[in-house]
Amino acid sequence: MSDMVVVRKEGLFCVPGQFYIDPWRPVDRAVITHAHGDHARVGHGHYLSAASGVNVLRSRLGEIHIDGLEYGERIVHNGVTVSLHPAGHVLGSAQVRMEHRGEVWVASGDYKVEPDRTCVPFEPVRCDTFITESTFGLPIYRWQPEQEIFDDINSWWRKNADEGRASVVFAYSFGKAQRILSGLDPSIGTIICHGAAEPINRVYREGGVALPPTVLVTQVEKAAIRRSIVIAPPSAGNSTWMKRFGDYSDSFASGWMQLRGARRRRGVDRGFVLSDHADWPGLMTAIRATEAPRVIVTHGSIPIMVRWLRQVGLDASGFDTEYGDEDEAVEAAGDPAVAPVTEPVPEGTSEVTDA
Repeated sequence: MSDMVVVRKEGLFCVPGQFYIDPWRPVDRAVITHAHGDHARVGHGHYLSAASGVNVLRSRLGEIHIDGLEYGERIVHNGVTVSLHPAGHVLGSAQVRMEHRGEVWVASGDYKVEPDRTCVPFEPVRCDTFITESTFGLPIYRWQPEQEIFDDINSWWRKNADEGRASVVFAYSFGKAQRILSGLDPSIGTIICHGAAEPINRVYREGGVALPPTVLVTQVEKAAIRRSIVIAPPSAGNSTWMKRFGDYSDSFASGWMQLRGARRRRGVDRGFVLSDHADWPGLMTAIRATEAPRVIVTHGSIPIMVRWLRQVGLDASGFDTEYGDEDEAVEAAGDPAVAPVTEPVPEGTSEVTDA
């Protein structure tokens, strides 16, 4: 039996269904797992996404021809039964389940297994072949519970506020910014959002996600800025926009902050290890839960994960894709402080202790 999904120059292609998944070049029909720019691009004829992701996609791509599918709802296209299932990555993120002639494939897109307040939790989907991301596909990546990170952020913010300094958190405008907002304590002070994040905040609120009140810096009195926390994209660092905050303390929120030296190379006061991707134990948990005998690894630490999965008895291989130029993966592409580590998986490490 030939593979149901293959890689073409346009992207991942479902052969019997005649549609693409997160294509990176314009195609007629695209199933989109989520709205980050490396997975959702302009120029496709027709888009299909999770219903909760439609407004996010429109806010980022403009007016597009798109249909939304509720999680678990099934449609049949060219003989392939397609359904979308929660990926737990960001609002509207989905795994794509494809069934054809009794065989089931699932393409994960990006995902994490730890639940958070801003999106539907990851749902394991049993399949014959699982296509998984591997952004943090090394055993060194192990996340703390998110509440511990939120407690650290609020404590840091409170200390700065008491000292009369604004607190700045650099975080990606879609997904990471809203997740951080969901954990902030608004009793400490005013929450200021950069103009790149505020429109997405509105989409989240319209989608039923509870976020604390936020304002633009132009709406805040100068005295209140000294007790504020500011959520801004990494691109805002060293810009003239930052001069509005005077003497501030800054930080960066990313899974890459777990790497030694990342905070220092970033030149920030604090690094908060918070990722919207699965860590190593999360990846292993998700893969086991699918019960798939075959796993195809995409964007991230492909050779290392493939090797590890083969060692534990799975039929594993990799797909070369063009994902990874937005969200946390952008850091791996251009910043030596956060480039993926290429050290081999330790020999003799058990899945029980390292998962």
